[in-house]
Amino acid sequence: MFSYCSDPAALQGLTWLSCYMTTPKHMGLYWSVLTVLSLLAITAPVALGFGFAGASAARSHVAPLRWLGKGYTAIVRGVPDIVFFLFFIIALDQFFEWMRHEWKCPDWAEPIRQGNDFLVCAAAKLPLGTSPQWVHEVYGFSLAVLTFAIVFGAFVANILTGAMNAVPRAQLETAEAYGMTRRQTFWRILVPQMWVFALPGLSNIWMILIKATPLLFLLGVEDIVYWARELGGTKTSTFTAYPHGDWRLWYFTALLVFYLGFTKLSETVLTRISRRLSRGQATTGALADAA
Repeated sequence: MFSYCSDPAALQGLTWLSCYMTTPKHMGLYWSVLTVLSLLAITAPVALGFGFAGASAARSHVAPLRWLGKGYTAIVRGVPDIVFFLFFIIALDQFFEWMRHEWKCPDWAEPIRQGNDFLVCAAAKLPLGTSPQWVHEVYGFSLAVLTFAIVFGAFVANILTGAMNAVPRAQLETAEAYGMTRRQTFWRILVPQMWVFALPGLSNIWMILIKATPLLFLLGVEDIVYWARELGGTKTSTFTAYPHGDWRLWYFTALLVFYLGFTKLSETVLTRISRRLSRGQATTGALADAA
């Protein structure tokens, strides 16, 4: 990046370090930080949407919807996360390709499943082999977001269901006595009040989601942990212009500082949100603030 980096062998001290930290591989590390932050920013609202839909379905008076909501929560929460990440992403990818295959190649005569192989026509591949690299990366990232959202959405659904049940029944009955429909009671009374009960649990889910981002490597996404392990390992002059010993301790220490700092920032923000939502509510948090 810098003009004086043309001859790494002649560099020393901070000059060497500045050139070392701006190599193309380190740019991949910095980009992976943005990837993790983008994953969190997108996955959180999507998972919240899945959770809200699951909690609403679990409370539905329509039996099939109620079974679907409760089944989604029970099945996803009952499967270990690593198993879900290892196998669900493959099934999801093949499902998308199968749908495209049925649409784009209706005259295909050969079976799609041939032993351990899953074969579809070239036009149904996701992404296409001729697509640029950024399309492959965006597709992999999108699958990661969807997988994270489905997994954590099940936990969110369980929390929101409990929060909805925590809203005093008397308030819902009062709304109905004033002539509100079931839909109006849900959106105007139940939903606004459930957040103060749900926020502690949602805060925990957010913290767990932050800690789960290293699972990105299972989905083929080069995350921070991948680059820390890759860059921190011993490098000799045969393989790089910036040889060094085993520096994984320093790289993983930097990761520790990053995650601790980010969780501390999240905790501060969530505490302020909780205090704001608790105003005027008969909850422990609101009573503590009033005292």
